Amino acid sequence: MDKRELALIDNALLAARDLGLDAKVIARERRRQDLREDARIEIRHGGERIAYTVETKRALTPATLGAALHQLAQLKLPALLVTDYVTPPMAERLREAGVEFLDGAGNAWLNQPPLLVWVKGQRPAEKPFAPEIGRAFQPGGLQVLFALLADPAAHELPYRELARRAGVAHGTVGWVMADLQRLGFVRDVQGRRGTRKLVDAHRLLAQWTEAYARLLRPRMLIGRFNVETFDGWENWPLAPHGALWGGEPAAAIATGYLRPGELTLYAKKLPGKLAAQLRFAKEAEPGRKAVVEVRRQFWDFPGDARLPGLVPPLLIYADLLATGDGRCIETARMIHDEYLAGFLGKA
Repeated sequence: MDKRELALIDNALLAARDLGLDAKVIARERRRQDLREDARIEIRHGGERIAYTVETKRALTPATLGAALHQLAQLKLPALLVTDYVTPPMAERLREAGVEFLDGAGNAWLNQPPLLVWVKGQRPAEKPFAPEIGRAFQPGGLQVLFALLADPAAHELPYRELARRAGVAHGTVGWVMADLQRLGFVRDVQGRRGTRKLVDAHRLLAQWTEAYARLLRPRMLIGRFNVETFDGWENWPLAPHGALWGGEPAAAIATGYLRPGELTLYAKKLPGKLAAQLRFAKEAEPGRKAVVEVRRQFWDFPGDARLPGLVPPLLIYADLLATGDGRCIETARMIHDEYLAGFLGKA
């Protein structure tokens, strides 16, 4: 845990004390199998002692909420989200989701009877800082990380091939790998330079998922369109037009669990003939409420052989979390457990 995360916890505990709570850290960063607990804190109230497992998040936004909720769900209960600032709308969403939180401005939802604290609307003394990111977590670097996380053997590829798969310039891979080595995600095997190993892949996945939602995903949107109906969407002829299902429809096919609220497809560019055939309309028209979003395919490698016609499971997972929707987050956990957990555990 870095100094900024430690500062988040310290500031939140100071705010808790201003609320009349006796709060202290009882353990710093801990690892449990492939999970990391940022800290454990104890809150004393009315003679009771409540120990929370803490997940820290800087600059929590609707786009990164899903990733935060997924990580919290994996922690030992009771879990507490600690962040710099929770806006009133975000506070309501967290409370509705049953997520306890504490921020540095003095906003809180703590629900461990007899302890009950609900505060929202407190503003921070200073504007929260955006998370500091390394070059590996900037848009081009995120494309390289996607190629690495989607294929556990990709870190062994020559830089030129990895660049081709990621859709970036050859030089980008070099500085991404150097940054990953600096951050402890890549190391030389037995000290031999040139023989690389990806380590701590679960933590890397968590950081990539959040940065993808904030920085890369918005850039990939080609357009949002209306169609008359979703009826029969499973039979839309995507393959002849070079398109793949992503997001909610991909999750529906992969799990048989989710009913899509909107349809997401990926392609190198807008598949014009398909759009004309299905009568995509940019402006909402009477009777055209169903939304189709088209996103740019930025990678160049096949997806999971078990899921033909779909984007790689890693991208399905990340797009589901980025919605912040509870049912999508639940489905993202299924995708993670079925298609990601196994090979990530090997890294």
